Amino acid sequence: MTVDTRSGLRRARGKDASAVTALVRRAYGKYVARIGREPKPMTADYHAAIAAHQLWVLEEAGALVAVLELIPAADHMLIENIAVEPLEQGRGVGRRLMAFAEAEARRQGLRELRLYTNERFTENLALYARLGYSVTRREPFKSTQIVHMAKQLDP
Repeated sequence: MTVDTRSGLRRARGKDASAVTALVRRAYGKYVARIGREPKPMTADYHAAIAAHQLWVLEEAGALVAVLELIPAADHMLIENIAVEPLEQGRGVGRRLMAFAEAEARRQGLRELRLYTNERFTENLALYARLGYSVTRREPFKSTQIVHMAKQLDP
């Protein structure tokens, strides 16, 4: 699937890499002080991610407002990254992308979604829990912990 015309989502193209990078840096910038470094998504190579993963962008009125990066595996779909333009945060865009990730996983025959986030991104942990994700494990990473979560999807 390359376009979801109902939602405004489309697969990212190589020419989107710079805009994706800029959006991700804005979206995750608020966490730098909280964890004392740039979060992993701020340092990613989005040219490579667009080529290797299923990277989706949400455009509204010609402007990029969100990014969703999915990586399918044999038995699950990994949500590698979800980033929403700061001015759009709190307006349901993230929930919309999460619902799309579920639908896309089902479409590809996968019945589990996985993701991970930093333990200090408390608002993200709360959102994922409200959406039905459970903590599966924690692992130390630099001066914090990474929290791994999963959700089983109904057939």
